[in-house]
Amino acid sequence: MDIAVAAVFLCVLCPVLAVVAGIIAVRLGRPVLFIQQRPGLGGRPFRMIKFRTMSEARGPDGRLLPDEQRLGRLGRLLRSTSIDELPELINVLKGEMSLVGPRPLLMQYLPLYSDEQARRHEVRPGITGLAQVTGRNALSWNEKFALDVWYVDHRSLWLDLKILGATALSVVRRRGIDDAGGVGQSLFRGNR
Repeated sequence: MDIAVAAVFLCVLCPVLAVVAGIIAVRLGRPVLFIQQRPGLGGRPFRMIKFRTMSEARGPDGRLLPDEQRLGRLGRLLRSTSIDELPELINVLKGEMSLVGPRPLLMQYLPLYSDEQARRHEVRPGITGLAQVTGRNALSWNEKFALDVWYVDHRSLWLDLKILGATALSVVRRRGIDDAGGVGQSLFRGNR
């Protein structure tokens, strides 16, 4: 079902994807896609594809500026509407992701998980998930991981359909996009 739905959405959204890519190319430059290695099913790495949302602005020392300074109006709009996530449909089409599942986090987090938290990798990561529709980045890491593991234990077609419906509402409401720090989510530093 994931592959069929992703294929249909990619066909239908192709003009939108082309327009967004053009706007990003003009406003932020190239590349228009942000590709990063993330852990998938069983923690195996795959290359996740998203639209780029941040500039490459650098300080006098040549280092990238902090995220909050590189994320402009366009990037905030793409993130708040989740348009930046649409290229992940390609990952779904390739079988690396599902429409619904725990969000793929950073590779560097793998050794930091408790055994229970690592269970989130027993299923394919998703474009959306229970944590995203429950509070997104406004949730603590422990709350997100608890929701991810609950999803793993209770996943079903009906639950996936409910999460997809709730995702549409979350995108419209634009809540929980940033954590208390202001941009995206804070880094996971392990269990203390």
